Amino acid sequence: MREACAKMFEEYLEKNQGSVNRALAETIHAVALLGLSRTDFFTYAAFYGGTALRLLYNLERFSEDLDFSLLEPAEDFRLSSYLEPLGDEMKAFGFSVEIENRGKNLDTPIESAFIKANTRMHTIKAKVPDAVAERIHKNAICKVKLEIDIDPPPGAQFEVRYIADPVPFSLRSYSGPALLAGKIDAILYRGWQNRVKGRDWYDFAFLVHKKVSLLLGHLEARLRQRGVYTDKSPLSPGQCTDMIARRIESVDLEAARTDVAAFVPDPRDLDVWSKDYFHHVLGNLQFVTD
Repeated sequence: MREACAKMFEEYLEKNQGSVNRALAETIHAVALLGLSRTDFFTYAAFYGGTALRLLYNLERFSEDLDFSLLEPAEDFRLSSYLEPLGDEMKAFGFSVEIENRGKNLDTPIESAFIKANTRMHTIKAKVPDAVAERIHKNAICKVKLEIDIDPPPGAQFEVRYIADPVPFSLRSYSGPALLAGKIDAILYRGWQNRVKGRDWYDFAFLVHKKVSLLLGHLEARLRQRGVYTDKSPLSPGQCTDMIARRIESVDLEAARTDVAAFVPDPRDLDVWSKDYFHHVLGNLQFVTD
């Protein structure tokens, strides 16, 4: 493993309170993004989701996946065409990985792939003390999932952002207001195996606290694509606020807290969570309506 990556791994290990698997995943995130940036991938696609918030906005919670969206729908787009150069980049930085293409499920517009790395082997490559490496099963695998939406809703805004490690590079990402639109769409309508995703609620509060405004038109486009907003008139700030307020009243916050607790540095930070707290967050929500 190249020195730049070994240093990143050490920093991520400390940040993740000694979790080798998370440190390795976050190191893979950075190298994979670098590999994609050396192709024309970000000409057609943008970075979004929890890992984008971590890398671009200093979100403290751990995020497992790399999420992307095309700038506009393209049925002929194939994530598979970028996996070989991504793998070459991983190899150049000293990683031995398997990249598995999953393609597109017929029921969704999402294409996906997995990067798989042997956790113990890469921990040894990062020159972590033997006492740490020996506690890891020899067959333990770190998996990083890549997903891309090839039929994105319209109205998003994008920006070019820069990442410093393992070497400086640029990529295209959703703007903060567009990221917030995605998170509000998620808290309103996304579940995971019938379980509320507390990570979305955590990210929603984080972005509002950061004074990121909501790109209302993009949220409307997302809700229209889902078929849950069908009014002829545009979605108004008042309608949006009412929708979120109703969701706050119906959500199982204890389940949401349980979902996210393992992904934040100190679960006590979630003690404040209550319906009143999220109504307070909602009261600070600002809108971009242009």
